[in-house]
Formats: sequence, structure tokens, C-alpha cells
Amino acid sequence: MEDKLVKRTPCIGVCSTTYGDDICRGCRRFRHEITSWINYSDTEKNIINRRLEKFKVIVLEEKFLVSDLEKFKEGLNHSKIRFNQDLKPICWIFDLFRSLNTEDLNLKDFGLEVQKDFVATALPQLKEDVNKEFYELSLAHYQRYIQPSFFT
Repeated sequence: MEDKLVKRTPCIGVCSTTYGDDICRGCRRFRHEITSWINYSDTEKNIINRRLEKFKVIVLEEKFLVSDLEKFKEGLNHSKIRFNQDLKPICWIFDLFRSLNTEDLNLKDFGLEVQKDFVATALPQLKEDVNKEFYELSLAHYQRYIQPSFFT
């Protein structure tokens, strides 16, 4: 999976950079990455996608487990949920959460489980937590590696 270039845009159609955010609250790319995406090489697009994938994996593996990959794929396809098959399957949980109401969602129907340390946490809260943590990782990366270079 790591060998393949991931060049598809991670955009989910909810871009907050148009309202002045430095980091999109939808896909978590940085403003300059969104505006320059069309000019990036496939390698540059891959670097951005792999960074986002790495952050998603960090946040999701702590809380969730893909126990049945085929069931997960079938459930996403049956529900007509778009997901990037070039990314690690755990990342598809973001697509699932984006597309379906977590109040009524049964993860077992999708071949997913909540890790034992988080079974007492309601799924809507877990969704909120992973979104917050994913944003915080992107923000920390931005503040550490991107923002300082804008001022030098």
C-alpha cells in the first residue's frame, strides 16, 4: 500500500479555508496545499496524503479495530460511501463517520469494533474526539513546520 502514489484529492467538500482558516476543518490540508493542489506533482500530492493518512491512523487505531475488512468494504459500498482504497482501511472510518449518523450506527454491521478502553464512550463522542485529535495533529504540524517559514 505504501508503494502506491496517492494523488487523489482528500477534499470532502467542506473547506473552511475559504473563511480564513489556515487548516481546512474538512480534509485537514493547509491553505497553501489546497490552493496549490492543481499545480503539485503526483509525488507532492502523495506526500500530503500520506501525512494525513498517518495522522488518521494515529488517532483511529487507538480507538477502533477493523475486525472484518471485507464486511467493512461491503458496508461502505452498500451505503454508497466514497472512500479512498489507496489508504489504510482504518482511515475509511472517517468516511463512514462523515457520511452516516453515528447515533444509529452499529459498527459491527461494518466489521468494526471499539477498542476495549473506549467501549464505554458513546460513538458520537468518539467521532467528536477523533475529529478533534486529527485537527490537533494537523495544527501542531502546521505550527511546528509550516507557520515559522511564513515569517522568515
